Amino acid sequence: MKALFVEYPKCSTCQKAKKWLLEHQVDFTERNIKEERPTSEELKDWHESSGLDIKRFFNTSGMLYKEMKLKDRLPELSLEEKYELLATDGMLVKRPLLITEHGAVPGFKPEEWEKLTE
Repeated sequence: MKALFVEYPKCSTCQKAKKWLLEHQVDFTERNIKEERPTSEELKDWHESSGLDIKRFFNTSGMLYKEMKLKDRLPELSLEEKYELLATDGMLVKRPLLITEHGAVPGFKPEEWEKLTE
């Protein structure tokens, strides 16, 4: 099965992650998060397969996150509302995202990615 690599091509971390995937000969499909943002259903599936806190899926350092004052608003939202919110704009989602048959992980941490690509 191919991995799904969800990225924002202008992001330097995404570029590093893509280089890592190529160096480790991972078979993957690329998806530009700005052009083809994840649906709330996809986000729910990815979140559930990750075993991580939903907050890890938010791009907390992004301008949009800060403009929307999500640090204060997130605790009040239900999980479903968080999926819906993430689906409204790809720039709210932590990237890159790697999705494989072993799970999903937002952000680029090589040690986490190795576990998903073994």
